Amino acid sequence: MIQVIIQGLLLSGLYSLIAIGFTLIFSVGRVLDLAYGAYLMLGAYVYFYMAQTLGLPMAVGMAAAIAVGALAGSLKYGFIVKPLKGDHVAVEISTLILAVVVQAGIVLIFNDSSKVLQPIVPGVVWIGGAAVTYNVVAATLASWVILGALYLFVRRTLTGRAMQAVSMDIKGAAISGIDPDRVNLITWVISGILGAIAGVFFASYTQLNPSMWVSPLIIAVAVVIVGGIGSIIGTLVVAHIIGFMEVISTTFIAAELRGVFTMLLIIVVLVMMPRGLFGRAEL
Repeated sequence: MIQVIIQGLLLSGLYSLIAIGFTLIFSVGRVLDLAYGAYLMLGAYVYFYMAQTLGLPMAVGMAAAIAVGALAGSLKYGFIVKPLKGDHVAVEISTLILAVVVQAGIVLIFNDSSKVLQPIVPGVVWIGGAAVTYNVVAATLASWVILGALYLFVRRTLTGRAMQAVSMDIKGAAISGIDPDRVNLITWVISGILGAIAGVFFASYTQLNPSMWVSPLIIAVAVVIVGGIGSIIGTLVVAHIIGFMEVISTTFIAAELRGVFTMLLIIVVLVMMPRGLFGRAEL
């Protein structure tokens, strides 16, 4: 039982890191960015190329991944989201197509074989009788630090408060002097950065392959749908629910059921609580 609790906490931390950037987009932009998983994949492959193929320091690889994530976020907003502003269905379809295009590009450049990403932090530690890799611990700690920093940014800075205002009432925010386009651009850039960081840790936890964007996208969508609130706190709560569900199902039932109960949870919440566990979406 101790092992389940520890694994659940660590996996939930990774899922929180994966979902938070997607949550920001949903809360501020009111759309589901179905290319969000592509941020993770791009970040992971850029890190792999810089740190393992070229042999550069890990810090350089992470910095390159973050830069690509930020660029991808800004380009996506400028060339897809902004021109289609107001048509959420068109945005969601376009971002999904973009993810497929990115996947094809990854196959063209790196081929379609799976690759092993070396742990960011190698080694194993025993906690409560459970063997835990330092890499997963590092991912969990990173998620807590990033979530804490993001929470302070949203609550304590002018830009963060502008994001809150846009998430609650975009017209009211515009009337009060806030530029919604600027706020949305910043939000998409931050989402790209967070996605790239999460992608590096996720790939080092699993593996690199051109379809790796699908699983984290499902996790992120599940967090938003189940949580409903689209907030940092809501993301943390729901990510832990999903993380523990997966650990319990794979430990006590069957490893092949990983993700199945998450999908069932989405269906149940959509049927019984269409607005999610926490209601309307706001930061």
